[in-house]
Amino acid sequence: MSGLTSIKKINLRPSKSKLCCLCIVGTRPEAIKMGPVIAELSRSDWAYPYVVTTGQHADVVEGALKDFGVTPSRRLNLERRNGSLNELFGKVMAEIDRVIDEVRPDCVIAQGDTTSVAVVSLAAFHKNVPFMHIEAGLRTGKLNDPYPEELNRRIAGLTAAMHFAPTATSLDNLLREGVPAGDCVVSGNTGIDALLQTAAHQLPAPMGFPNVPRVILATAHRRESFGAPIENALQGIRAAVDQHDDLGVFFVTHPNPRAHEPARRILGGHPRIVVTDAIGYADMVAALKRCWLVVTDSGGLQEEAPALGKPVLVLRNTTERPEAVRAGAVRVVGTNAAAVSSAISQLCDDPELYARMSVPVFPYGDGQAAQRIVAAMRTKLESPIPALSAA
Repeated sequence: MSGLTSIKKINLRPSKSKLCCLCIVGTRPEAIKMGPVIAELSRSDWAYPYVVTTGQHADVVEGALKDFGVTPSRRLNLERRNGSLNELFGKVMAEIDRVIDEVRPDCVIAQGDTTSVAVVSLAAFHKNVPFMHIEAGLRTGKLNDPYPEELNRRIAGLTAAMHFAPTATSLDNLLREGVPAGDCVVSGNTGIDALLQTAAHQLPAPMGFPNVPRVILATAHRRESFGAPIENALQGIRAAVDQHDDLGVFFVTHPNPRAHEPARRILGGHPRIVVTDAIGYADMVAALKRCWLVVTDSGGLQEEAPALGKPVLVLRNTTERPEAVRAGAVRVVGTNAAAVSSAISQLCDDPELYARMSVPVFPYGDGQAAQRIVAAMRTKLESPIPALSAA
């Protein structure tokens, strides 16, 4: 709890001349992608960020924010009992409702498509506070794939006053859904801001990184893959390593036991496979810079790896990030063990295919997304926003 302050013990409005932007951060990927925006707001002369973390994976979230010089003002105490999405939804709603009443922000900001983001967007809507959605407009068109993210991002799309779409494809999705063009900005993805800022430094290899010629950086944590799908995918990864003596794996686990237990059981014990707990963002970027291939179901890694020229195999049946697929840097391979193993082996055995997939591409931005977002927020907030009718 170092650096965290009770909301009732601080001046909630430190500057009457500046607007208060309530920034909600739930997960580590959100912290990484919100970090550049919060830092940009902190440097502005018209607004200040009030940062609240939801308490999910608190240590890794606050560690990621620290990399951007951000200390949260408050951590929610959700006291979860059964870990269900419905429990999370209800507890976050009650807490955020209280925070909005106490802080009285001029806007609420959240990033991405987690359940907490959907809750925050609704809470802001109910309080008639403009909600700013970062990474808006991603869609697969299938409500339960990914689950529950597709529903969450649609809820945020219905309630947002401002939509920051990372790409033109995301903007097109929003426009097709009837979102006014004036409420949208193609900003680029703030994850690329974070990546390029971090990758510019000389970073040592993370502890345990395999000393073999070709290392796969791997993760798997999607809820829709829990059970047989994730186990099949992991078996495919291990089979590929068994077939290629120069191949190793650095598998970074997720805190959810339904994700990390099968990884340790299926991949553990292999001499060229390292299964590690969650690592800091700088260590992840260091691993990304050193790896030969990324095998993952992570949306963030689908965005980051192509910028560093690392091919990606996606352990999902769909992706809401088609831009890198079209650019040739990403392939969606699913979770079938044979398909995963075959896709990895094909890249091992076909240097020309690997060379085509390893050309750096930047479909998700140029590293200036946070500046665009903060500038557009200022324009939006300094313009009159129509009030919502009270129910």
